[in-house]
Amino acid sequence: MLKENQGEILEKTESRSITKIETIQELWSGYGSILRVHLSGGKYNSVIVKNIVQPTLSNHPRGWDTETSNVRKIKSYEVETNWYKRYNEKCDDTCRIPRSIHFWKNGGEQFILLEDLNDAGFPLRKSNLTLSEISGCLSWLANFHATFLNVQPIGLWEIGTYWHLSTRPDEYKKMKGNDVKKAAHKLSAELNNCKYQTLVHGDAKVANFCFGEASMKVAAVDFQYVGAGCGMKDVAYFLGSVLSEEELELLEEELLTKYFKFLRNAVHSRGGELEFFQLEQEWRRLYPIAWADFTRFLMGWMPTHQKLNRYSDKMVKMALELI
Repeated sequence: MLKENQGEILEKTESRSITKIETIQELWSGYGSILRVHLSGGKYNSVIVKNIVQPTLSNHPRGWDTETSNVRKIKSYEVETNWYKRYNEKCDDTCRIPRSIHFWKNGGEQFILLEDLNDAGFPLRKSNLTLSEISGCLSWLANFHATFLNVQPIGLWEIGTYWHLSTRPDEYKKMKGNDVKKAAHKLSAELNNCKYQTLVHGDAKVANFCFGEASMKVAAVDFQYVGAGCGMKDVAYFLGSVLSEEELELLEEELLTKYFKFLRNAVHSRGGELEFFQLEQEWRRLYPIAWADFTRFLMGWMPTHQKLNRYSDKMVKMALELI
């Protein structure tokens, strides 16, 4: 239905005409698409349109087509809209995200109109990162977490991340009976009840980061699962998305130390009053617990997943000993 909404796009971008529309990607399970709209005669060369459509029949690639799944996805788009409406402007250049332009609904479809990060100096997408680029993403996460320390998730997920236990009953039910399943509620409670809470991105995989030419120039997209939580959930998930089990083993301490250095600087630069040593102590303890929590999800969702490996086994063992 984008054709019927071109007037809305032209008006809100103050453009004369649309010269080209290209599909960047289809949304997960057939819930719409993300489009790049090229413009002329206005202040934008191009913009991004997220077009959300609730499918008549969901088409989940792994067969998780349940009412729970549908409700979760529908809420995730409401959360993302609320994020761009209420929280967008709080992110500065140290945790850069696309600026929101407009939101509207038409005939049961929903539209989010955003700045195009390609045009804003972040044109690169990567799957394999150098250590410097990993540092850039950790810096982004640290500044994001520092920005939203102790912020209440109004209009967002009460518990951030797409895999948290209360929204994944189907996957939990599918899990084989093991120590992780028995400890699942304890693992979740440890993360949810930690003293130092922030907003987590909730899906901070490498595919959701955009890069500039400089290695530390990073922005992020996709805020469907942003909500309250411990920052280690984002850090563990990000590192698992970009490093092999051997690299994780080798680089874990170096990268965690970098993240906490970035976080300390980010908290202090924002005038934070908290006792940083206590935050770092709590979150370092929760790092293996965050890994075990995500591992619990994978064990139910896709027990053959490559991230279920020696490193995740090690993290699970540590987590079970801690709780």
